[in-house]
Amino acid sequence: MAEAKEIRTRMESIENTRKITNAMYLISSSKLRGAKEKLKNTEPYFFTLQNAIERLLRHAPDIEHRYLENEEKQPRAERSTRGMAGYLIVTADKGLAGAFNQNVLKLAQRQMEFSGESRFFVVGQVGRSYFDRRGYPYDIHFQYTIQKPSIHRARIIAETLLEQYRQGEIHEIHMIYTERKNSMESEAKMKQLLPLRRPLAVPVSKDIRGKEISYEPSPEQVLDHLVPNYVAGFIYSALVESYASEQNARMTAMESATGSADDMLKKLSMQYNRMRQASITQEITEIASGARALGRR
Repeated sequence: MAEAKEIRTRMESIENTRKITNAMYLISSSKLRGAKEKLKNTEPYFFTLQNAIERLLRHAPDIEHRYLENEEKQPRAERSTRGMAGYLIVTADKGLAGAFNQNVLKLAQRQMEFSGESRFFVVGQVGRSYFDRRGYPYDIHFQYTIQKPSIHRARIIAETLLEQYRQGEIHEIHMIYTERKNSMESEAKMKQLLPLRRPLAVPVSKDIRGKEISYEPSPEQVLDHLVPNYVAGFIYSALVESYASEQNARMTAMESATGSADDMLKKLSMQYNRMRQASITQEITEIASGARALGRR
C-alpha cells in the first residue's frame, strides 16, 4: 500500500493547490468587475478631451505648438535624432497571469533594440525586476500605482513625463501597455502620446466650415491647458485598462490551472481506487485460500 499512500498524498497536495487557484480566480473576477466599472466611468471624460483637441486642430490647422508634430518643416530622419524618446511601460506587480507581462516586455525589448538611445519609465514590479536582472537603466519607478489606478497617480506620472518633454530631455512620449479588446482577448500595444499628430485632411461639411469658433485667450494657450489633461486622462485610462487585462489574464490562467487540477485528481482517483480494489481483492483471495487450507485439515 506504499504506492497508494503516495498517490493519496499527491492528491491532497493537488487539492490544496486547486483551492488556491480557485480562490485567485474568484478574487480576480471581483477585481475585474471593479476595473470595468472604473473604465466605463472614465471613457466619457477622456473622449470629450480627445474630441476637443481634434476639433481645435481641425479649425486651427496652421497652429504651431511644442505639443504638435511638425512633419512638413522637419524630415523624419532629422526628427528621430533630435533627442531621446520616452517610453512609459506598464506591467503588473506579480505574475500568475499567463503571458500578460511577457507580451508587454517583449514589445518594450523590441523597441529598445530598434530605437537606440531612449529613456524608460516603469510601472509595475514585474517590469522593474525585468530591467534590474538585465542591467537595463530606467529612470523612475512609480510604485503603488498598478494595483490601485487613480487619476491622482496618473497626473503625477503625466507631469513627470511632460516636465522632461518641455525641458527638451525627451522629444517624444510613448506608452506601452495592454489594451483589452474584449472579454476574452487583450493585446500589448504602443501608443504615441506626444507630439500630437495633426488630423488628416478630411472633407468638412458646409455647416461645420461655416461655423466661426474662437478660442480665448488663444488656440495655443487652450492647447497648453488641454494637452496635460489629455495625457493624464490617457495614462489613467491605460492604467485601468491594463489592470483589467491583468485580472482577465489571471482569471483565464487560474481557470485553466483549476481545470488541470480537476483532471489530475480524476486520473489519480481512478488509479487510487484501482489499487485499493486490487489490494482488497488480494486480501479476500488470501483469506479464502487460508480458509480452504484449514478446511482440508
